[in-house]
Amino acid sequence: MLYRVRMHRWTQSFAVLITCVVAFVAMPLQQDAFMNPSSPTYAMAQMTTTSLDQLIPMPVSIKATGENFTLTADTKIVVDPDSAALTTLGQQLAAMLQPATGYEVPVTDAAPHEGNIRLSMMDTDTTLGDEGYTLTIRTDGVAISAAQPAGIFYGLQTLRQLLPAAIEAKTLQQGVAWDVPTATIRDYPRFAWRGTMLDVARHFFGVEDVKRYIDYLALYKINRLHLHLSDDQGWRIEIKSWPKLTEIGGSKEVGGGEGGYYTQADYAEIVDYAAQHFITIVPEIDMPGHTNAALASYAELNCDGKARELYTGTNVGFSTLCADKEVTYQFMEDVIRELAAMTPGAYIHIGGDESSATKHEDYLKMVERAQAMVAAQGKQAVGWEEIARVKLLPTTLVQNWNNNNLTQEAVKQGAKIIMSPAKKTYIDMKYDPSTKLGLNWAAYIEVLDAYQWDPAEMLPGVNDEDIAGVEAPLWSETTQTLDDIEFLAFPRLAGHAEIGWSPADGRSWDEYKVRLGAQAARFAALGIDFYRAPSVPWQ
Repeated sequence: MLYRVRMHRWTQSFAVLITCVVAFVAMPLQQDAFMNPSSPTYAMAQMTTTSLDQLIPMPVSIKATGENFTLTADTKIVVDPDSAALTTLGQQLAAMLQPATGYEVPVTDAAPHEGNIRLSMMDTDTTLGDEGYTLTIRTDGVAISAAQPAGIFYGLQTLRQLLPAAIEAKTLQQGVAWDVPTATIRDYPRFAWRGTMLDVARHFFGVEDVKRYIDYLALYKINRLHLHLSDDQGWRIEIKSWPKLTEIGGSKEVGGGEGGYYTQADYAEIVDYAAQHFITIVPEIDMPGHTNAALASYAELNCDGKARELYTGTNVGFSTLCADKEVTYQFMEDVIRELAAMTPGAYIHIGGDESSATKHEDYLKMVERAQAMVAAQGKQAVGWEEIARVKLLPTTLVQNWNNNNLTQEAVKQGAKIIMSPAKKTYIDMKYDPSTKLGLNWAAYIEVLDAYQWDPAEMLPGVNDEDIAGVEAPLWSETTQTLDDIEFLAFPRLAGHAEIGWSPADGRSWDEYKVRLGAQAARFAALGIDFYRAPSVPWQ
């Protein structure tokens, strides 16, 4: 009898439990709770996933309401009156929506909100900063508000990811319901510097390839593109006062193939295209090492007055400018002056890494003068961690990559750090030993390894307040085409974008890999030749 009573009570309890679970699942998800990866509500949300569960980077907070807004042929984009910036952003959104939907989405400042997408910089939450935004999606309309145009742009990228992946197609897609789940999203970045570096010196990539890459970066809220414009193998930017730099130094690349370079007009086109996507171009001229292309172009830059042979290999550390000649400093000043004049962004990268052929005292002299030249042009100098050996200017940024002691020394001098630890962020590294492209001197970097790190926990004494942001470099010893770039960058770059944007609290690989797997359809629609990591549940 006692057994039967216990069984009856257990059965009742189990029935109550099942009823509660069913009721919880049936209720509108997160109707009163902000969504974040560490919350129990978020875990339950995975049972009935929507595109809210696929966003990368993960927003600071999401409050879902369980319904949909549907984009239709009648939808308009409504902007604040007399706002040229919002009109331009509205036109960008309309141009993105039109190919796949077939809808001519007009941009206007005179339509009611209902049924439309509204962009506004009026009465916004100033605590969101220059890049933050609020995105409110209801069944009767969408509203994006921000304090600055950059915030509106990033809100648009979130809206873009909430639409079906077919929105990325360049041709009309039939039979797609252009639904967006209803929610309120409040979002802003963790770090100001969220970047990637593209080495165009070892292998050259033309303007259209760089612009295509910029398209991908913008979708994931990356806001810096560091272009490595000179190295031993090639000089890739026209300097009018030193024309042989491109005529001779730009003629080859790794492996002996034909090189190439950007004219100043080409560079201006890249800079302008990046600015339209709220990406700052950070040009790098490496010095005093990694300079063989310059030394081959002008004999007088060598201490012995003899021009070097062009170099098409991949070794490092054998070249140096001559510290004892005044022409060297005239060369440096001319290059920095012309580069600063064609670069509206605040930064000029002076390299400074792997100068094994440069005497210590010569290194100090040349880097200190280069830093001062950048400042004289009204720009901030950026350099690899080796420049921490010199007395840094208060505005100089230092990029960590390999030597933690030098990075810590830079922090002691008061410098802000760009975190690019090679064993985590170098996206030119192979995924595993079977990967055909890439190198492995730093590490094999699987997608999981690229995601599982935190910039403020890498080095003792280097904390959040010391860090400007993160950057994922892609050196091009083995990359020759845009497909090669895509394969090495994606999907790892999406994870670095999230590390730069999203709060550290709550980030977990087990949750992230599901969101990443859901990006497969979007990668495919964009034509990205991505690596299908076996650790990711691709959808």
